Amino acid sequence: METQLDPMKDDLPLMANTNHMLVKHYVLDLDVDFKSQVIEGFVVLFLETGSRYRGVSSTGEEGCQSQFDETCKIRASEQGHVPVSNASVCSSKTEYNDFAVCGKGEKDTSDKNGNHSNEEQASGISSSKNCCDIENHGNEDFLLVLDCCDLSVLKVEEVDVAAVSGTEKFTRSAKLTDVSKELANLRNQIVHELVTLPSDRWKEQLYYYTCCSQAPGCGELLFTTGTWSLEIRKSGIQTPTDFPHALRIWYKTKPEGRSVTWTTDQSGRPCVYTMGSPINNRALFPCQEPPIALSTWQASVRTAASFVVLMSGENSAEPVQLQEGIKSWYYYVTMPMPASTFTIAVGCWQEVKQSFTPAVQTNNEFSLPCSQADFRGHEESCGHVEYPCRFQNPAARLQRVIPYRVFAPWCLMKCCEEHLLQLIPQCLSAAYATLGTHPFSRLDVLIVPSNFSSLGMASPHIIFLSQSVLPGGSHLCGTRLCHEIAHAWFGLAIGARDWTEEWISEGFATFLEDVFWARAQQLSHDEEKAQQELKALLRWRRLRDEVQNSEEELQVLRPNKESTGEVSESGASIVKHGLKAEKIFMQVHYLKGYFLLRSLARRIGGASYLASLRKFVYKFHGQLVLSQDFLSMLLEDIPEQRESGLTVESIFTNWLDTSGIPKVLFLIENSIDCTTAASSIAQKLKLHSYCCKMLNWLPEMKGILLLSIALKMSLASFLQSTLKSQIRKPLLEEGETWKESRLVQQVSGEVTKWIRTNQRIRKSGKKKRRQDEVIFQKLLPDQLVLLLEYLLEEKTLCPRTLQCLEKTYKLHDQDAEVRHRWCELVVKHKYVPGYGDVEKFLREDQAMGVYLYGELMVNEDAKQQELAYKCFAAAREQMDMSSAKVVAEMLF
Repeated sequence: METQLDPMKDDLPLMANTNHMLVKHYVLDLDVDFKSQVIEGFVVLFLETGSRYRGVSSTGEEGCQSQFDETCKIRASEQGHVPVSNASVCSSKTEYNDFAVCGKGEKDTSDKNGNHSNEEQASGISSSKNCCDIENHGNEDFLLVLDCCDLSVLKVEEVDVAAVSGTEKFTRSAKLTDVSKELANLRNQIVHELVTLPSDRWKEQLYYYTCCSQAPGCGELLFTTGTWSLEIRKSGIQTPTDFPHALRIWYKTKPEGRSVTWTTDQSGRPCVYTMGSPINNRALFPCQEPPIALSTWQASVRTAASFVVLMSGENSAEPVQLQEGIKSWYYYVTMPMPASTFTIAVGCWQEVKQSFTPAVQTNNEFSLPCSQADFRGHEESCGHVEYPCRFQNPAARLQRVIPYRVFAPWCLMKCCEEHLLQLIPQCLSAAYATLGTHPFSRLDVLIVPSNFSSLGMASPHIIFLSQSVLPGGSHLCGTRLCHEIAHAWFGLAIGARDWTEEWISEGFATFLEDVFWARAQQLSHDEEKAQQELKALLRWRRLRDEVQNSEEELQVLRPNKESTGEVSESGASIVKHGLKAEKIFMQVHYLKGYFLLRSLARRIGGASYLASLRKFVYKFHGQLVLSQDFLSMLLEDIPEQRESGLTVESIFTNWLDTSGIPKVLFLIENSIDCTTAASSIAQKLKLHSYCCKMLNWLPEMKGILLLSIALKMSLASFLQSTLKSQIRKPLLEEGETWKESRLVQQVSGEVTKWIRTNQRIRKSGKKKRRQDEVIFQKLLPDQLVLLLEYLLEEKTLCPRTLQCLEKTYKLHDQDAEVRHRWCELVVKHKYVPGYGDVEKFLREDQAMGVYLYGELMVNEDAKQQELAYKCFAAAREQMDMSSAKVVAEMLF
C-alpha cells in the first residue's frame, strides 16, 4: 500500500520506516526543568534490521532501492503539512544543505519553523546531492526515519558499544565466526546479541543496556527534522544491515509540545504529565510510533527533590539523592510494548496510605477462575516474542490482587482514601475472576490535574483518573476504575495492529466494565441483569444521539475496511482522522463496540462467551490483533453460529464497516437443535408427515437433500412465526425492550411523579399553596442519570420544580454523570440559581464539560453566553489543546 498523505485532512502520519529497522529498546536519560518547562537529555535506541532486510548489506546481491523511494514519498520536511504525492517530491529540491552542529549545552540552531539539521562538513558529499535521489539508485544513503515533532534535536551520534567492558562475550557466539571483525560490524553484532538475549537473562540485559547507553560516541550522524519526522543517515551506508544499530539522540522538548502538558495540580503546585495526546509520545522523545514497533524501555529521570516521578514501569521506583535538591528516579519494562504506551507524570504527588487492610471477598465467585484450569495444559504455548511473561509464572497466575499504590495532590488525599483506595482490590479481584492472570505485575493510580480531557487513561503499570470520578460515592469511581483495569488485557497486553480499530480496546473495556463492576459489588444474577439493562439503555440513548450529531465517516469502526492493517513498503502508514480534535470526545467506538460484544454474548451465552474471552487473552496476550482475529476464533468455537448465518463478513458488513446504528437482524439468540428446528419448520408448512414418510423409504442422501430443500423453502416463514420469541431484534428495537426492566420501570414511575408535580406547581402559579406531599423513591446513580435525561425531554419545567428536584436528590453532591445532566437542565430552562453549579462543573470537570459550552451558546441567552465566555477565559490557558480548540469553535 502506497501511503498518500493529504495535508488538507486530519489524518495522523506514522512516518517510521519500521519495515527497514525496528527499535527493540529505548534508554531515556532526562532532566525535568519546571522553570523553563523543558525536558532535556538523550535517548539511546537499540535497533535490529527489519525482517525484510536481514542479511542484506552493501556487498550483498539484493538491492535496497525501493524503500528509499517510499521514504521520499512520505517525508515531512515543511511546517504545517505533509507533502506526499509522487516521486517528484524527492527531486533535487530536497537537499541536506542547511545543517549545523550542536550538542547539549550548545547553541540551538533551528530554523524559523523549529526544524533542525546538522551541517555536513568533511564527508565529501556535495550539498547539492539528494540522498533520496531516484536518479541514482545504488548510490543513495539509507535513511532511518523516526516519528518526531515539537522537539529540538541537538545531536545524533553512533554509540561505541564495543567500548563497554564485558560486551566482548557477545562476540564469541558460534553465530559470529564468519562475521567480519570490522569495528562497525562488531558493534552491530554486539547489539544484535544483546537485544536477542533469552528472557531469563533480562537482568543482565538491562545492565548492559545501561552500560552501553553511557558508552562514548563514535561519530556524529547526519540528521534533519521536519514537521512529523526525524531522518538520520550515515554517509556511505546504503542498507539497514550496515546502518549503526545503537544511536544516541540528544534533544529537548518544547513548552508547547503536544505530548505532555505543563500545568498545576489541584493544590496549585506545578506538574507535567503525558495526557494521551493524539500525537502520542513523538513530542516527548523520537520514537517509532507504529504499533508494530514493539519495544522495551528504561528511563532515568532527574528533577527537584520535592517532586515525585511516576512512570509506566515494572518496578516501584525509589528516588536516589544525586546532589542537594536533586533526585533521580529509574523505571524499566521487560514486556515489549508500542512506544505510544509510555507514560510519565512528574508532580508533587502524595501517596495515599490506608489505616487498615481491606478485606477482599474470597467466595466462589472470586476463587481461582476457570481460565487457570482451562489452559493449564498449554502453558508452553504463548504466541508472543520472548519476554518474562506472567502467564508462564505459576505465582503470577495465582495472584488475585497485584500490588498497588494511589497518588494524588495533597488536597484530594482524604477523598481518595475514603473511596478509591478501597475499591482497587475489589476491582482487581473481580478482573482476575473474569479473565485470569493479570498481565502486569503492579499498578499505580494517579489523580491527574483538572485539565485532563478524559475520565481515565490506562498505560502499562499506571492508570490516570480524573478528579471527576471522586465525588458522589463509589459508583462512577468504581465503574471507571473497572474500565481502565480492563485495558490491561484489551488495549495493552493485546493491542490493535491498526490504530483505527480502537473499538478492540474501547469496546471490550466498556463491555468488561459492567462484568467487573457487578462482581466487585457481589451482585446476584438478577441484580446484575437489571443494572446491565439499565446501563445498556443509557448507552443506547447516548449512541443514538451521537449518531445523529456526528459525521458519518467518524462512526465507522473499521474505516480502512479491507485495507485495515496494511502499511506502505517502508512500514509507514496513517491513522485516519487521528488529528481530528472532536474525535477524542466521541463515544461511538466505545458504544458501538460494546453493543456488538453484548449482542455476541447474548447470542452465545454469557458463560461460554467469557470462556472465549479468556481463551483469546491466553492465545493473543503480548501480540497485536485485528478484528478478524477475535471474530474468527470466536466463530471457530461455535460452528453452529456460522451455520445460522453469523460470519466474520456479516459482522464486518453490519457492524464494523458501516456508519450509524446496526439494523441487522441477528437470527437466533440461543442455540437450537437442528432436528427440533427442522421438525418445527416442517410442521409449520404441514410437511412434517410427508417428510417423515419420504425419509422412511428414500435413500439417506436423498432424504437429507429433501429435508434441506424444505428447510430453505420454509426458513422465512419459520423465522417470522415459530421462533419469533427467539429472534434477535435489531438494535433499534432492542432499545425499547430495556425500558421494561425493573430499574427502568422504577425510573419511569418517578418521572411521572415529577411531571405531575410540575403541572400542579404551574397551575398554582405564584401562590405557595400547601401541596400534597409526594414521596419520591431513592434512586441509584444510573437511575438518576436516566431520570434527568427523561426530564430533559420535557418542554418546560418550572423553577420551583427544578428547586425541588435539586433538593430531593441533593444533585450538587452526586457524581459527575448526574451533575452533568443537572447542568443541562439548568441551561435548558435558564434556571439562574443553578448557574453556579454550571460554572463549578466547567471549572472542575473539564473531562465532561466541553459540550456544555455549546449548550450555553445555542440558547442565545446573554447571561448564559457571558457565563460561557467567563468560564472559558478562566480555564483556557490550562485546558487540553483539543478541548480548547473544540470549545473555541463553539464560542467564536
